[in-house]
Amino acid sequence: MSITEHNLVKPINIAILICMTESKIDELSVFFPCYNEEKNISQTVSKSISILDKIAKKWEIIIVNDGSKDKTKDIALELQKKYSDKIKIITHNPNRGYGAALKSGFYNSKYQWIVFTDSDGQFDFSEINKFIDKQKQTKADMVIGFYINRKVPFYRIWGSYLWQLAVFVLFGLKVKDIDCAFKLINKRVIDTIPRLEAERGPFISSELLIKAKKLKFKIVEIGVTHFSRQEGEATGAKLNVIIAGFKDLLGLFFKINFNR
Repeated sequence: MSITEHNLVKPINIAILICMTESKIDELSVFFPCYNEEKNISQTVSKSISILDKIAKKWEIIIVNDGSKDKTKDIALELQKKYSDKIKIITHNPNRGYGAALKSGFYNSKYQWIVFTDSDGQFDFSEINKFIDKQKQTKADMVIGFYINRKVPFYRIWGSYLWQLAVFVLFGLKVKDIDCAFKLINKRVIDTIPRLEAERGPFISSELLIKAKKLKFKIVEIGVTHFSRQEGEATGAKLNVIIAGFKDLLGLFFKINFNR
């Protein structure tokens, strides 16, 4: 390598390094819905903070404690003391359901972009970089995840397929995974669509996408890694939750098609 070539390499490398270390997004609100996640919430939040410091100029974390009966609230308060103005806690008392937790997160987020994911540690939050890159490439209003290899029992996977089929038949919404709990959303979507209504059941993600699609917001998809749950218990497959979801599904169908 000549002296001239050697001198050219340094500025190029420095420029690449600067691009890599620059914030990739101006504002980001992150929220974690949680119910009885005392064994997971601290690690989930701590990991996300180490990533947020690198990718966002301004950020906040909202922990939505949906009436937990364990020490989730106490641990959340300890995290809030440690990170003060960066962490906000919303507590439901009593437990209201996954839909209610997501609504509290959406309607209390203050920044232009909102991302939510579960607090159980089954997602790799560092993959938020892929969501941001995808949004910049496509100019989408929403970037929604789909499981590359979902780590749940087979009956939950089949249940999701049946649910997605029902949503497609009733509303014409076709995506790879409606309910994947890793999504990046422009706050404008939340502020524009009719207010979300689902509370107890799993319908909230479907309702969000149906209403966004109806108003022509651009939705793109991206594959995400999924890990097995190490601690705690999932509640999404309980019969009362499933029944509540289908009630919400049919309720929105009749409201859209038969109400004036």
